[in-house]
Amino acid sequence: MEIEIATVGGYEEVGRQMTAVRMDDEIVVFDMGLNLSQVLIHDNVQTETMHSLDLIDMGAIPDDRIMSELDGEVTAIVPTHGHLDHIGAIPKLAHRYDAPVVATPFTIELVRDQIADEDKFDVDIDLQVMNSGEQMRISDQVQMEFVNVTHSTIDAINPVLHTPEGAIVYGLDKRLDHDPVLGDPIDMKRFREIGREGDGVLCYIEDCTNANQKGRTPSESVARKELHDTMLSLEDYDGGMVATTFASHIARVSSLLEFAQEIGREPILLGRSMEKYTGTATNLDVALPDNIEMYGHRRAIDQSLERIMEDGKENFLPIVTGHQGEPRALLTRMGRGETNYDFDTGDKVIFSAGIIPEPTNEGNRYQSERLLKMQGARIYDDIHVSGHLSQEGHYQMLEALQPQQLIPAHQDLKGLSGYVNTANAFGYEVGRDMHLSRNGNIIQLTE
Repeated sequence: MEIEIATVGGYEEVGRQMTAVRMDDEIVVFDMGLNLSQVLIHDNVQTETMHSLDLIDMGAIPDDRIMSELDGEVTAIVPTHGHLDHIGAIPKLAHRYDAPVVATPFTIELVRDQIADEDKFDVDIDLQVMNSGEQMRISDQVQMEFVNVTHSTIDAINPVLHTPEGAIVYGLDKRLDHDPVLGDPIDMKRFREIGREGDGVLCYIEDCTNANQKGRTPSESVARKELHDTMLSLEDYDGGMVATTFASHIARVSSLLEFAQEIGREPILLGRSMEKYTGTATNLDVALPDNIEMYGHRRAIDQSLERIMEDGKENFLPIVTGHQGEPRALLTRMGRGETNYDFDTGDKVIFSAGIIPEPTNEGNRYQSERLLKMQGARIYDDIHVSGHLSQEGHYQMLEALQPQQLIPAHQDLKGLSGYVNTANAFGYEVGRDMHLSRNGNIIQLTE
């Protein structure tokens, strides 16, 4: 079987992921993502109203014109999880291919929401649900499997293509979490089996976001314990307290909701993405506290903040958007004094989120924190664990899969250096069996 891999997007950056695997005349596309930092540097950009070519020129979504060089038909578009850097371009690009989107239940619902928000294109795509642990036939010779992984959102998987030449494992995004707060642990047993079945693993495409970080990435249960300790330490504070985290991080949101009630505060979720992600999880019966208050529209948010001020800030925990300091997010507007919420000296702001490693995010987050401090807020920073593998996690995955060839992704060349060193310990060499690719390249695996 002739196998090629097109590294369409996400191979010089963190964001706008898209990879295509051609097996003879069948093509499977993994992810179609957005690079949010390329959007945030522009004022008042609404991607829903923009044409795909403008977004490509902006560097916000993958330039998929390289797909015309692949001699085959796309049979499936497979997003690995619900983060925007993996699904954000689906409304802009997927309609070009006569293929279903296949994903886990939570991810499918988020894709459905993305498509519903699309204003520029009339998108009509078949959405197919597939659960982790299940398989589906791509062609007479190719089977696709979803292996359960743990990440900073629920229902994440690593898809595996079983071909006559060996397995192709698409390893974006995950951490080795054996004690998650929600969902099942990562299925390392299945990864080890795949590494030793038949012809083994032909190619492993890996998320290298944290490849330069030493050690291992802790479990979400570690972040939960730290968050619990922080909030208990503030139990007797009788002023305002605000928290922010990734809206898609349902496990972290769940912990915030639970601990708020434990210290006698009423949690309220505020922000459009908070309402979208948590509402979707609630509709899918994910284990969350009952009767969650959540508001996503500007007027409802303003009314909630007004009620908080009238009834006493000490009685509430607003859980808001804006953990990266996004200019139009609620926490940033609160810091600029554009809402009904007033900070007093000593009020607490909990950032239960790390900074996504992009200069735009780092600058926005710095500015947001400075604005809050100028109003007298005390910052509790980076109560968080990453959703990505560090070096020892990468070592464990290579040990489990023993792939013949490697393609590192989800970083620039500087960010890949740690992965290259880790892979060198197993005997892989750049240019021989480890391919440092760029956006728009095609790698020939077999002829």
